[in-house]
Amino acid sequence: MDARSKTNPTREDAEDAVRTLLRWAGDDPDREGLTDTPARVARAYEEYFAGYREDPKRYLERTFEEVHGYDEMVVLRDIPFESHCEHHLAPIIGKAHVAYLPTNRVVGISKLARVVNAYAKRLQVQEKMTAQIADCINDALAPDGVGIVIEAAHHCMTTRGVHKHGVSMVTSTLLGAFKDNSHTRAEFMAVIGNPASRGYA
Repeated sequence: MDARSKTNPTREDAEDAVRTLLRWAGDDPDREGLTDTPARVARAYEEYFAGYREDPKRYLERTFEEVHGYDEMVVLRDIPFESHCEHHLAPIIGKAHVAYLPTNRVVGISKLARVVNAYAKRLQVQEKMTAQIADCINDALAPDGVGIVIEAAHHCMTTRGVHKHGVSMVTSTLLGAFKDNSHTRAEFMAVIGNPASRGYA
């Protein structure tokens, strides 16, 4: 859903802000190599933060009930995503693993990936993003359980500050049977592998 108001800055305002940052960084926004940079950055931001113009719950509105009684775990693993840290606007690059236990209906698997993408394409904190995806699926599908695990590299840590490469952050949100049933939880973790053992360059 579009969180922006009618009083938001215009595209021209955004491009002027980029020019200001270029000057602040010590360069000349009017030199040949930078003249088109403000427009390019504005277009990139429209792509990076497209999630503000999406309602993730809409992707889960169409479900299928003809599942012949299937009530076992549905897992979509290794969903790649790119997000941006709300503290430094630095990239967060990773993968999400999504699972749910259907009751009497399922959803198209591409829609799960779209939900991940809709939340990723916003300024984010990984912990919050993990919970948002879980809550969205839980509210829309009312399954017996939801499991979300996200593993990602944060460029605010690799390209600035402590400059530590090869470090991945792992977060999880477990609801329903995934939280209450140790066997269900163990099965989910076995299916997606051990996230803590996989690093990101």
